[in-house]
Amino acid sequence: MKQPKRMWGGRFQEDTDALVEAFNASVDVDQQLAMEDLEGSMAHARMLGNVGVLTAEETDQLIAGLEGLMDDVKEGRIDFLVSLEDVHMNLEARLTERVGAVGGKLHTARSRNDQVATDFRLWLTRQIRVLQRLVRQNREALVEAAEANLGIVMPGYTHLQVAQPVLLSHHLLAWEAMFERDEARLADALKRTNLSPLGAGALAGTTFPIDRHETAAALGFDAPIGNSLDAVSDRDFAVEFLAAASLVMMHLSRMSEELILWSSQGFGFVSQPDRHTTGSSIMPQKKNPDVSELIRGKTGRVYGSLMGLLTVMKGLPLAYNKDMQEDKEGVMDAVATLRACLTLQANMVPDLEFHEDAMRAAAAEAYSNATDLADYLAAKGLPFREAHDVVGRLVADAIREGVPLEALPLDTFQAASALIEDDVYDALKLEAVVDRRTSFGGTATSNVKAAIAERRKTFEEQPPQ
Repeated sequence: MKQPKRMWGGRFQEDTDALVEAFNASVDVDQQLAMEDLEGSMAHARMLGNVGVLTAEETDQLIAGLEGLMDDVKEGRIDFLVSLEDVHMNLEARLTERVGAVGGKLHTARSRNDQVATDFRLWLTRQIRVLQRLVRQNREALVEAAEANLGIVMPGYTHLQVAQPVLLSHHLLAWEAMFERDEARLADALKRTNLSPLGAGALAGTTFPIDRHETAAALGFDAPIGNSLDAVSDRDFAVEFLAAASLVMMHLSRMSEELILWSSQGFGFVSQPDRHTTGSSIMPQKKNPDVSELIRGKTGRVYGSLMGLLTVMKGLPLAYNKDMQEDKEGVMDAVATLRACLTLQANMVPDLEFHEDAMRAAAAEAYSNATDLADYLAAKGLPFREAHDVVGRLVADAIREGVPLEALPLDTFQAASALIEDDVYDALKLEAVVDRRTSFGGTATSNVKAAIAERRKTFEEQPPQ
């Protein structure tokens, strides 16, 4: 392709400085929007033909040229030129070269300001839908794992100190609950992303008799944006997406952190599949949880993109400003990062090997059933605060003896409180401790089974968008 004339150069008397040209260009980033740009142009051309701004022949010429460019983009036959700044100018120049002067009519009643906003919203709408499906895959994988490991008791923690026993399945469903909120947030962000700026022009609308509702419908948008100034200057949708993406990454990172801890020798709760781990160049015995560590680390990239775009937008007057060219790179990086992390995590979960004996031993050895002994005494009429003190002294006895709480002899229990009888041993069994927690949302097996059934019903009745 020969070096084309700039689309905006009429009033300038000298060429742009080469460094400014490179600094000003965005085509290295926004060429990812090429297909969306061509789709938007096709909808715009058809609408111009329908309202009589273009003749039927001109419309057909433009559509044929745009379809040819779509094939070129798919096959990688377009060399995007920095001298043409962005994807829009590159494609328009290619179109004009292909169809002649009629190519210059495509930009009637349209500005790059509404064009880029349309492309970006169309691209992000599609990416959000992909991410919703990936989040759902993670939820489904966790529910499957919860059902497969239903009988495993593990310690629940506060302050990373053993607190009370819970079912592993209950813990897995807590992770799933995080992703449930993430899926809902992405769906909500989609509502404000899937709106059309096309036809808003540079900032004030246009004098041509266009039909913005037609182009919005043709592109799959829910509606056109109602204020032309807002249509070209709004990037709230991108900020909102990055906020939702940051929360997904936070949840992936928290889950990864626990898997990293659990797979260490100090815990020994889980083994990650070999294909998600690596070894050491010097220590042959090592099996490093690199995927989980990288997910934890890449969370910072997405957080950075959110803070970057918030900072870009915080002081901008209406309407479009060149600062807003910085809106896409961080979002695109966040999308790529999130897609990779969600895919890897969903692939890992089904092949996690949980070590039941280690989990149960960790729950048993750390007096995680102490609260239940206090509840046992409270149920027999002892005020809970007094029961708490009695059990604290019994735990101290067990620590001195180096035995679990339930291994203390009955006379030791009764020396602490005459209310304790030999049924205390049944009360202190870990399975009994877990299964008594039948309050709504509790860890009892009956509750967890019901939660799994409810999740499966939700998955069937509410597929991702």
